[in-house]
Amino acid sequence: MKRLNPLVPFLERNDAVILDGALATELEQRGADLVDPLWSAKTLIERPELIRQVHYDYFVAGADVATTATYQATPQGFARRGLSAGETGELLNLGIRLALEARDDFWAVAANRRDRLRPLVAASIGPYGAYLADGSEYSGDYGLERSALIEFHRQRFAVLADSEADLLACETIPTLIEAEALVALLDKHPQAVGWLSFSCGDGTRLHHGETLAEAATLAAACDQVLAVGVNCTAPRLITSLLLSAGGVTAKPLVVYPNSGEGWDAVHRCWLPGADRRPLQDYVREWFGAGARLIGGCCRTTPEDIRQIRLALLRSAETARP
Repeated sequence: MKRLNPLVPFLERNDAVILDGALATELEQRGADLVDPLWSAKTLIERPELIRQVHYDYFVAGADVATTATYQATPQGFARRGLSAGETGELLNLGIRLALEARDDFWAVAANRRDRLRPLVAASIGPYGAYLADGSEYSGDYGLERSALIEFHRQRFAVLADSEADLLACETIPTLIEAEALVALLDKHPQAVGWLSFSCGDGTRLHHGETLAEAATLAAACDQVLAVGVNCTAPRLITSLLLSAGGVTAKPLVVYPNSGEGWDAVHRCWLPGADRRPLQDYVREWFGAGARLIGGCCRTTPEDIRQIRLALLRSAETARP
């Protein structure tokens, strides 16, 4: 049986859902060593309590959704470390459990429940390029057919779709064919719902070259896709992308850009970007362009989410008749 849409209460109450911010770069700021092909998934093995604390801090900052540390947690990646299928399943479920525990700890404090709805947990499903750990989630140049991408995602998708997470976050997708593979897997798990979010290289196109409008059209045709949009993309490109997607779907649009800096996959470092405005300065513009799920991606922090929430709730109040 398909789950009810968990976003509806938030949209009915506030016209908006506040997402969390970066997980991996926030873990690094707190001392985690992520120089590894597993990236944030390495912390599931070494310092899971740190992941739970970051989730908790995002809830305190105002996030309505915690996105789990499973973005780069794949059976294939863990197998390279010598972990069995059973151990992989345990780590994927640990990623869910850490977010659920942080949510329960947050919700147990009466003051935290004031003017809030009980937050959600979204199970992160990163693209094939994240497993490659070579930056190809920002190109989509995999050279794989849809059937191969379905097979790559199948095992992790099944574990996360059957978990206690409220929804799935299929994110940083750089190419339409991978989105088609993920939608095909959603169809195999009718109880699951989630969003599709794409990485984009300009104001209309995914990194691989297809238009975001094409991707939004794919999402519009799938009842299990609750929202569609963009993440880990420069803030200055977001408004144009939202407008291009909004013309082909009535689904809520989701956006959680990076800080505007660029990732150098060869030298494994962040490069200065052209964006100078803080994220909260864009919120009214994005809300006006149809965004209803808004947060941050790489290099954003709990303070960014706190400021986004304030700006977003002000925008929602202004938009009400």
